[in-house]
Amino acid sequence: MPARSGTFADVEGFSSDSRVQGKTKQHEPSEAAAMAELAADQHVRYIVTVEKKDSFESLVMEHIRLNGAYWGLTTLNLLHKLHAVDAAEVVEWIMSCYHPESGGFGGNVGHDPHVLYTLSAVQVLCLFDRLDVLDVDKVADYVAGLQNEDGSFSGDVWGEVDTRFSYIALCTLSLLHRLHKIDMQKAVDFVVSCKNLDGGFGAMPGGESHAGQIFCCVGALAIAGSLHHIDRDLLGWWLCERQCKDGGLNGRPEKLADVCYSWWVLSSLIIIDRVHWIDKEKLTKFILNCQDKENGGISDRPDNAVDIYHTYFGVAGLSLMEYPGVKPMDPTYALPLDVINRIFLRK
Repeated sequence: MPARSGTFADVEGFSSDSRVQGKTKQHEPSEAAAMAELAADQHVRYIVTVEKKDSFESLVMEHIRLNGAYWGLTTLNLLHKLHAVDAAEVVEWIMSCYHPESGGFGGNVGHDPHVLYTLSAVQVLCLFDRLDVLDVDKVADYVAGLQNEDGSFSGDVWGEVDTRFSYIALCTLSLLHRLHKIDMQKAVDFVVSCKNLDGGFGAMPGGESHAGQIFCCVGALAIAGSLHHIDRDLLGWWLCERQCKDGGLNGRPEKLADVCYSWWVLSSLIIIDRVHWIDKEKLTKFILNCQDKENGGISDRPDNAVDIYHTYFGVAGLSLMEYPGVKPMDPTYALPLDVINRIFLRK
């Protein structure tokens, strides 16, 4: 899952809604927007070197390194450069974060298991077509065991509940073809209970609508085949109102634009078929203006420091707008569309 630890700022059961929306034709950016150009080679170089140096960024990401691996490796895949890393080495490191006694993954070697990192591990293994290294039922039992009586999911044994974890659980189990291990109706009911009068969703019932939480709830309902619970026009209006004058998208009213919402907002709009309500040319320009064209990487907004998180979400946003040279992305599973097709069509 594309969720940052703690915040957003951090076929069985496969919904036909999601698969259809994943192939929805988008308008390509105009020549004027494309002229800025994506510095793809520099971004690839930035990604493959950022983990190999004793940088501030590398140190502060120590506890969420598995999430960082997902962000970086998925970006490489979108840019047709996954071969730039040693697949066997990556898979070995991913499995070193596994807790065989519980079935979950920690954010780094020796760290406690959590669903956030468990989904990232599964997603990375999907990229390399290496789900065969998993004890799939053990992992699925770990995730399913975190479902609560009201249908919600805890993030780990300590019990924090958040709609992020509902999405993470459904996404993980769907990728593993194990959705039957949970009470789906209760899972859907909990997500629906977090819907607000503005059409959006919060982290808990009564929680403020937020673009990141909306993606999680819309994504969870798409996987569950329950998009009929969404008022598409009302939610679409709230989401398209997130576009700021500079072309970027924010996560809540009165906030600054941030590149990461290029994913959270666009993916949700695509799933509910309302993406044509925003100006994609302006958004494309905003993302491209956040690049460090010399050293690679993308920042949250122009002229700020780059990081792996915003680099991923910037490229993912461009993918959703069918930017030339970037592979198409599935808006529900947050993985390249060819990876998703391989997982579900092979089954």
